[in-house]
Amino acid sequence: MIDQILSQEVTERAVLVGLISNTQNETKAREYLDELAFLADTAGAVTVQTFLQKLEYPNPRTYVGKGKLEEIRAYIEDNDIGIAIFDDDLSSKQVLNIERELKVKILDRTSLILDIFARRAQTANAKAQVELAQYQYLLPRLTRMWTHLERQRGGIGMRGPGETQIETDRRIILGKISLLKEQLRAIDRQKTVQRKNRGKLTRVALVGYTNAGKSTLMNLLSKSDVFAENKLFATLDTTVRKVIIDNLPFLLTDTVGFIRKLPTHLVDSFKSTLDEVREADLLLHVVDISHPNFQEQIEVVDKTLRDVCDGADKPMIMVFNKIDAFTHVPKDPDDLTPATRENVSLEELKQMWMAKLPGDCVFISAKTGRNIDELKTMLYERAKEIHLTRFPYNDFLFQKYDEESDPETLSADVD
Repeated sequence: MIDQILSQEVTERAVLVGLISNTQNETKAREYLDELAFLADTAGAVTVQTFLQKLEYPNPRTYVGKGKLEEIRAYIEDNDIGIAIFDDDLSSKQVLNIERELKVKILDRTSLILDIFARRAQTANAKAQVELAQYQYLLPRLTRMWTHLERQRGGIGMRGPGETQIETDRRIILGKISLLKEQLRAIDRQKTVQRKNRGKLTRVALVGYTNAGKSTLMNLLSKSDVFAENKLFATLDTTVRKVIIDNLPFLLTDTVGFIRKLPTHLVDSFKSTLDEVREADLLLHVVDISHPNFQEQIEVVDKTLRDVCDGADKPMIMVFNKIDAFTHVPKDPDDLTPATRENVSLEELKQMWMAKLPGDCVFISAKTGRNIDELKTMLYERAKEIHLTRFPYNDFLFQKYDEESDPETLSADVD
């Protein structure tokens, strides 16, 4: 009984804090806070209240203004709040000043994401990447780890112990970062050998914003049981499965999702995980069409892919997922304001995006299986093109297969 109690995670009550600034208007700021609340829920916290303040730029001392910080402190004291989560990265000075004022645990967006990564990591590769990202995040924030030394008095024999300890820790962390990078290089070499052993099979990689439904689609196409959940970063470890559509085998890879405001060092830490994306022959960009701001999510993924793939222009199929969850509110004929995403129907979106994109696109529901056959046909044709560039002498097999009405007959002939 005691073990069960200890094993249960304690749910923390949290408040979220964001800014309306020159770089983001109120609509975008609220959307970012909604996403931050989803991240907090994934990490095991319950969002009790959100706070927004309009400032030209974050306060260099306390992120928000003095009055807003006092308002947050009063709410925390009256509502038994244990954690305050800020939507942007905080400096060590900001964290220290905010902690002194609020007297609760302070997290920023990156530290929250790192906590989720640490929970999700299962393989040695993912754990090493998370640990590397954590140390890189911690390195410039060592000062606040030694605030207890401020209670020491000055004088003979008391000069410099804090700075000495910080420098010692900095050397230790730099050594661990170097060791982890070497460990990841060794893992990369192993994975490179594994990829070479797969032969010349066509490689297809699922990419997209986190929680777009990549793992659900992976399970549907490969008939596997990859972990899928309606949480952000449900998938952290790369998973590869062999898929056969009609008579064509290829490798399908599920990768970690992307997210807005992801610091550069986090992307760098997970570049080895995204090797499968860099070496893929075809990308399936999965998009949550039901999300109000899916267009910005597409831009985030495209930018990350350019950074990861060194600007490589890979063939891509746009897969607009979650059409079962799509909703819209038709505009009143007398309403002369510009239409928003909420006012556009799915059929109108289809026409817009199918005309806009240079490549293939398809609208599906991985959850219900709707239009999956259309995706499979599209995937088969694109994978076949890639396969025939490597094995042109196999063309007669595809021609014969297309002519046969009974797939079993083809299997018997090939055997």
